Amino acid sequence: MDLYEYQAKELFGRHGIPVPAGRIAATPAEARAIAAELNAPVVIKAQVKTGGRGKAGGIRTAAGPVTAEAEAEHVIGMDIKGHVARSVLVEAATVPFEEYYAAFLVDRAEGGFLAMVSGRGGMEIEELAATDPDALVRLPVDPVTGVDADTARLLAAKAGLPEQAAEVLEKLWRVLVAEDALLVEVNPLICTTDQRIVALDGKVTLDDNSAFRHAWEYGESTGSLEDRARAKGLNYVKLDGRVGVIGNGAGLVMSTLDAVAGAGEGAPSPGGAAGAERPERGKATAPGRPSPPHEVRPWKRAAPANFLDIGGGASAKIMADGLEIILADPDVRSVLVNVFGGITACDAVASGIVTALELLGERGLARPIVVRLDGNNAEVGRRILSDARHPAVRQVSTMDGAAEMAARLAAGA
Repeated sequence: MDLYEYQAKELFGRHGIPVPAGRIAATPAEARAIAAELNAPVVIKAQVKTGGRGKAGGIRTAAGPVTAEAEAEHVIGMDIKGHVARSVLVEAATVPFEEYYAAFLVDRAEGGFLAMVSGRGGMEIEELAATDPDALVRLPVDPVTGVDADTARLLAAKAGLPEQAAEVLEKLWRVLVAEDALLVEVNPLICTTDQRIVALDGKVTLDDNSAFRHAWEYGESTGSLEDRARAKGLNYVKLDGRVGVIGNGAGLVMSTLDAVAGAGEGAPSPGGAAGAERPERGKATAPGRPSPPHEVRPWKRAAPANFLDIGGGASAKIMADGLEIILADPDVRSVLVNVFGGITACDAVASGIVTALELLGERGLARPIVVRLDGNNAEVGRRILSDARHPAVRQVSTMDGAAEMAARLAAGA
C-alpha cells in the first residue's frame, strides 16, 4: 500500500527525520491559511500516489497566501495519470544546496534488503541507473544487523554524501523496519545552504499484511482507479502506456506486459486471419525458412497502460468490473484480454466477456478489445465470441500476435 507524501513525511517526523514545515489542505482557502501561518514562500504539491507530478503541473511555488490559494485552485481536482488530486501539501519552500537520492527496500530477487544511495538526486533513478550505474551505490543489508551507524556512514561515504547525512540514512532504515514498509525512498534528500539534511520528498510502501497496525494509512479512498479496483477486489496497477491489459494470474499478466512492451519487433505486421502472426517467443521458424526481417514498428511505443489480474475466476461480473476500470482510464486506446483456461475454462471466460459487454452497453464499444484464449476449452470459447459478433472484439490465437494487434490499434495503425 503506497502512502501519500504527507503521510510518508508524518512517519519521517515520528522517527526524527527533518522535513519541511507544512500541512495538508483540501481546499484553496485552507491552502491560503496554511501559507499565512508559515509566513514564507511555499510549495503547493498535489497529493497523488504516482510519479510525474512536477511534469504534469502538480507542484507549484507560491510567494504568499494569495498566490498559494490561486495555485491550489489549479492543482486540486487535477488528474495526474488517472489519479485525481483531492488535496495538496502546503509546505515551506526549501532551497537545496545539493540533492541526493536514498532508498531502502525489500529485494525480492535476492530474498533480503537493499540500500540504494546516490549523490545525484532529483532525477529519474531508473534513468540514472541506466546512464551512469556507478553513480548509484547498491548495498545488500543483513536483515539481522540492519543499518547501524557504521553502515550508514559507509553508505554516505561511498555515495559522496556529507557525513551528517549518515544519521538520516540510519533513521530511514528504522522507518522501514518499525513501520512494516517494503520501500522507503527520498528523492531528493537535500543538503541546505546551512548544511541541514532534509527529506524534501517521501515515498513509503507498506506491507498490506500489516494493515491492522496502520489503519489510518489505509482508511482514505481517493476515487483513483487503484482505489476503485481495490473496492471491486481486483489487483490493478496503473502504468503509463495506452494498451489496457487483463489476464488471469500474475505470471501471465506480467508476460503479457512484456509482449505489449516488445510489440512491433521482429516480424511483418500481423494481418489476415487470427493465428497468422509471427511465431510465439522462443519458437524457431521452420527449417530452411529464413527468419522474418527485424524491424521496429512506428507503433511500438504503445506500452501497457496497466496491470490487471482477475485471478482464477473470470465470471461475467469480474470481467465487467475489469473492463469498466480499464475503460475508465482516458489513456487507454485499446484493450488486450489474455486468458489461459485452467480451472476456469475458456468457454466460461468467453461467456463472461460477452455478458460483460452486454452489461457495459455503449461503454463496451468505446475501444477495440483484442482477445486471446488458450488452454481448457479454448476452441469453444473462441466460437462463443465469434457467434456473439460484438463489433469491439477481435480474436487472435497467439499472445505475441494479440499484443501486436492491440499495440497497432492503440496507435491508430
